[in-house]
Amino acid sequence: MINLKIVSKILGILLSIEALFLLGCAAFPLYYKENDLVPFVVSAGITAFIGLILFFIGKNASNKISRKDGYIIVTLSWLSFTTLGMLPYVIGNYTQSVANAFFETMSGFTTTGATILDNIESLPHGILFWRSLTQWLGGLGIVFFTIAVLPIFGSGGIKMFAAETTGPTHSKLHPRLDVTAKWIWTIYITITILETVLLLAGDMPWFDSICTSLSTAATGGYSVRQNSIAAYNSPYIEYIVTLFMFISGINFTLLYVATLKKQPVKLLKDLEFRWYMGSAGSFIAFITIALMLSTSMNLEQCFRLAAFQVVSLQTTTGFGTADYMLWPSCTWLVLCFAMIIGACAGSTTGAIKCIRIAMLFKIVKNHFKHMLHPNAVLPLRVNGIVIQAEIKNSLLAFFFVYITIFLFGWLYMLTVGVNFMEAFSVTLSSLGNVGPGLGKYGPAYTWNALPDAAKWGCSALMLIGRLEIFSVLLILSPEFWKKH
Repeated sequence: MINLKIVSKILGILLSIEALFLLGCAAFPLYYKENDLVPFVVSAGITAFIGLILFFIGKNASNKISRKDGYIIVTLSWLSFTTLGMLPYVIGNYTQSVANAFFETMSGFTTTGATILDNIESLPHGILFWRSLTQWLGGLGIVFFTIAVLPIFGSGGIKMFAAETTGPTHSKLHPRLDVTAKWIWTIYITITILETVLLLAGDMPWFDSICTSLSTAATGGYSVRQNSIAAYNSPYIEYIVTLFMFISGINFTLLYVATLKKQPVKLLKDLEFRWYMGSAGSFIAFITIALMLSTSMNLEQCFRLAAFQVVSLQTTTGFGTADYMLWPSCTWLVLCFAMIIGACAGSTTGAIKCIRIAMLFKIVKNHFKHMLHPNAVLPLRVNGIVIQAEIKNSLLAFFFVYITIFLFGWLYMLTVGVNFMEAFSVTLSSLGNVGPGLGKYGPAYTWNALPDAAKWGCSALMLIGRLEIFSVLLILSPEFWKKH
């Protein structure tokens, strides 16, 4: 049975936290004397009111959370955060429709970074900060944030953690999940602060530095400038953002072990990190050579542009410093590979993740060996650990379902009027939480031209991709709602 009271209670707590963040954004219109104070105060009031009602409905519920409860809580929390998080856009009339407001907010919380805003610089500071904050909160996960600051869920937090956290396996740094959450959030906050300081040293305005760092650590890609990072015209800023995008694509558990535990060797020995380094390095080298052969730019410029765009797309951040649609068409395919592969599990990135690609290669390699030696026992090993058959089956199921959803999403986009190549790119970008696509939805354009039906479809794909497919699809299956 599903415990609706505990679901209601936890959703009430989560929405009350969102209300506090909305109210905090009201400081910006007070400081800058802008007109977005009312949208934030009203939005915070509505969110808090709904949160309190839900909390009191489930006030006397036991804290026992089943696996089913965990999946429902995670999915509903992301939907409710997005629905109420779009209120400042709607109340302040900063978007043209509810579809646009929902799309912008879902793109924020899922750290996709695709935007429908055509004149970002005209928006008040509070709205710009809220856009970046939605990405930062969604980066490590809404529920995971709550586990860190309010460890009130007991053993049930593990079930919600498993439903929200990315990757085929979940590693903990401490037997208690709330302690693990605090340590990982410490890394996350440290990355954000360090980048802010370094960007300030590069003469980026303080507000821009904070918002850019929030989006970078979350690998989200929302910028306070319409031209993204290219607007600053600073090689120093581009290198700093590239570095921190890459760092944010590393498994945060490994980052903790390598830095705070002072064991960098474990990072270098990790299979997924080596795949991440190798794939990003190969893509950068290929595009650097392609640009050298096709443009008049020098080696440093070619390398800087290639590194920024590859790391931005492979970490599914989506910042831009160049319109890669003007590059040789062979680079588009390489950038699509980067978008599909992604970075590391346990980071803030989207897409398939390097660990799954590495495991799939090992499965194929073992299959070839087994064809030559039918009686050989060939276990799947990752970092010296034998992977259980259950995880292997889950991996294969993930690939099948991922491809199936992508194909159906592509078909849906074609049906609602998006052309062939651009339908491919927006589907790939939405499901992988990447941000930019190809053609009219590439880095030089917004997604505002999409039909409203396509925006709703993209929003659904963003949520499915962020929660790694099964958490959302499971609650849509009839089997989920059976009593036994």
